[in-house]
Amino acid sequence: MINKVVGDIGGAMAGIGSGASIMISGFGNAGIPSNLVRALGAMHLSGLTLIMNAIRRINECDPSLFIERRVDHVITTAFRGPQAAPASYEQQWQRGEMTLDILPQGTFAERIRAGGAGIPAFFTPTAVGTSLVEGREQRDFNGQTCVLEEALTADFALLRAQKADRYGNLYFRGTQANFGTSMATAAAITIVEVEEIFETGLRPENIHLPGIYVQRVLRAPRLDPAS
Repeated sequence: MINKVVGDIGGAMAGIGSGASIMISGFGNAGIPSNLVRALGAMHLSGLTLIMNAIRRINECDPSLFIERRVDHVITTAFRGPQAAPASYEQQWQRGEMTLDILPQGTFAERIRAGGAGIPAFFTPTAVGTSLVEGREQRDFNGQTCVLEEALTADFALLRAQKADRYGNLYFRGTQANFGTSMATAAAITIVEVEEIFETGLRPENIHLPGIYVQRVLRAPRLDPAS
């Protein structure tokens, strides 16, 4: 019988190696898989590509990912934090130790959705006329200039949900879902930490993401990313 529940953090993170591309859910503090991110930091990998909405929250969760220069490339929508001094990840980028793609948030979401849907690329008018699209292919559609955006996929996706069942079906609490549902479809392996696991299965009306997109589920307490 299908059982996607793993017993410990080591089993959840098995197979992630140096050079992996990893999507991490989260918007503000909602949906950040803090246990999994901290486990990733403890693995002492290198050459990682991280795809996430707000890098600052992930840095708060485990600064070692950037202090120890384990990340080579970041794709994100919000890079600069409110702090006066540059954070460790900003300093790493300024020194040329990490490359960076900053995307409009809607484009970020759509590139992930396209990756999960098997759409290799799409055109959008968002960001046309700004430095974000310099050197990129542009075309006019009905008199409007659009830029070509390629889909995003990843080796792994790390998510946080409220509930799961043994089959990997997920229930998200409120805005906890944010980018997680799209990331799960765009990653080869999706790993999810949850507070509750139901052996008998979630009711169909409570399933926000079908278990077909989830490979591993770990029961773990909710942690404040900055704690």
